[in-house]
Amino acid sequence: MFAAMTKTFALFAMLLLGTASVGAKEPSPVSGMANAVTAADPRGTAAGLAMLRQDGNAMDAAAGMMLALTVVEPQSSGIGGGGLLVYQAAGAKAPVTFDGREKAPGLATTQYFMGADGKPQPRREAVPGGKSVGVPGNIAMIAKAHAKYGKLAWAKLFEPAIALARGGYEVTPRMARAIAGSAATLKLTPEAAALFLNADGSGKAAGTRIVNEPLAQTFEAIAKSGPKAFYTGPVAEAIVKRVTTAPNNPSVMTTGDMAAYEAKERPPVCVTYRTYKVCGMGPPSAGGIAVLSILKQLEGFDLGKLGAADPVAWHLIAESERLAFADRAMFGGDSDFVSVPVAGLLAPAYLKARGSLIKADSSLLRAEPGRPAGAAARTLAPGGEVPSTTHFAAADAAGNVASMTSTIESGFGSSLVAGGMVLNNELTDFSFEPEVAGAPVANRVEGHKRPRSSMAPTIVYDARGKPLLAVGAAGGMTIPAQIAKAIIAVLDWKLPIADAIALPTIYVSDDLVIVEKGPQGAPLEAMIPALEKLGHRSAVTSMPLKANGLERTTAGWRGGADPRSEGNSAGY
Repeated sequence: MFAAMTKTFALFAMLLLGTASVGAKEPSPVSGMANAVTAADPRGTAAGLAMLRQDGNAMDAAAGMMLALTVVEPQSSGIGGGGLLVYQAAGAKAPVTFDGREKAPGLATTQYFMGADGKPQPRREAVPGGKSVGVPGNIAMIAKAHAKYGKLAWAKLFEPAIALARGGYEVTPRMARAIAGSAATLKLTPEAAALFLNADGSGKAAGTRIVNEPLAQTFEAIAKSGPKAFYTGPVAEAIVKRVTTAPNNPSVMTTGDMAAYEAKERPPVCVTYRTYKVCGMGPPSAGGIAVLSILKQLEGFDLGKLGAADPVAWHLIAESERLAFADRAMFGGDSDFVSVPVAGLLAPAYLKARGSLIKADSSLLRAEPGRPAGAAARTLAPGGEVPSTTHFAAADAAGNVASMTSTIESGFGSSLVAGGMVLNNELTDFSFEPEVAGAPVANRVEGHKRPRSSMAPTIVYDARGKPLLAVGAAGGMTIPAQIAKAIIAVLDWKLPIADAIALPTIYVSDDLVIVEKGPQGAPLEAMIPALEKLGHRSAVTSMPLKANGLERTTAGWRGGADPRSEGNSAGY
């Protein structure tokens, strides 16, 4: 076994050396590949490629990337958090989706984030510490998906991640900025401080080498004994001890909550968009439905003729976002606890009616939620997600395609570390207020419930039903906007996936149109006067966006990694 692991580590090191340097922008999209992977960190990409090189498939590659990113992108994702996976098996008629979203402890009540004064706890105070941590779902999810579709031995998936954790890795500029931003909370617990801070309490700088032996040992236990080694025994006990004894907001999580966690196979949500079919995640993701709604509501407009340089095209996208986000806020939630009218929200007639509200020469400014068939009485409540998370995708020569998004929510999640892993703060994705005006909020906290998510891993199919795109993004509530923009850019504007991802992002928050600031956003910033003439109220702000995707061409797969990130694509 040791010889086999040594061989794998050597292959992984060779592949890593052949990828783009960490921190460098991908110079051009890699194309013409039968087997391809893309991730937001080259070391994650290399782990996925190592799986494919060893005769693994897209499922193995996705799992290998998630595990490796646990090590090198701890501010964004990992086994201390959860994820969503859309998987298209070769020859299957439809994709399968897997739900690894975190769950609230069984003892959590609707008053979980409400103060003694009857008011919601301020979010900035609720995030750090144990109370915000949900039972992690990523290990259960990849175990369930791998058991059904994986090709390589379970233990082999962990080898690149173990090599990175034990051998050490360099802090990237993006990670260094995240450490600096979270230093005040990371220093509150010794495990987190030891990993990410210097002796004087300052954050470790870019280029610093970090060795994470506790995480290597956690990986080894799971690799040897399967997911039970995560959800029971020493690893589970360490997680529960850390969250229940946290210096901030101690949790009510129990080892029973850990042992009871179950990842679920969910039905995909799909719509047609022009001659294509687009499929993604249903509840507890509200992001998948939002992406499909944005696209379908725009079918009545010739976006291809308008093109990416026309402000009217971006106006139309913003208007469709506004409508989709209004429905998302009203109806999104965990369908195991509340009735989510998925069929009504995605009914062609309903989306056509919603789309008819969009005018090419004026703005709605504000949009009210619609009345889809099957919708129960609901109320809107404040809620929010922060821009962290990561996305990766894989495709293999046999025809399997994986699109997966993984997250721990905020930068460094709860700022707690157990077993070398950063623990999530996903429970702050719940709406803190359980009811408004006497009516229940769909996304309120309840025991064993999963919070609503914007994560939206997506696969797009051509007219023959063959996978054409696998795409997803990080960035909290901006995720649906990023993905819809990228899909429109490929399908309507005929851009390569790398160029589609690089386009600026426009995001709508109530009556405000938010335009991306910075080099990528410059073309859209120049359109602000035209957008304001159409009636929009605008703001320009930096958005830490991060998307990745794969696109099938006549020559094979080509990858696209966001130039805003340190990611890349690779394949053969």
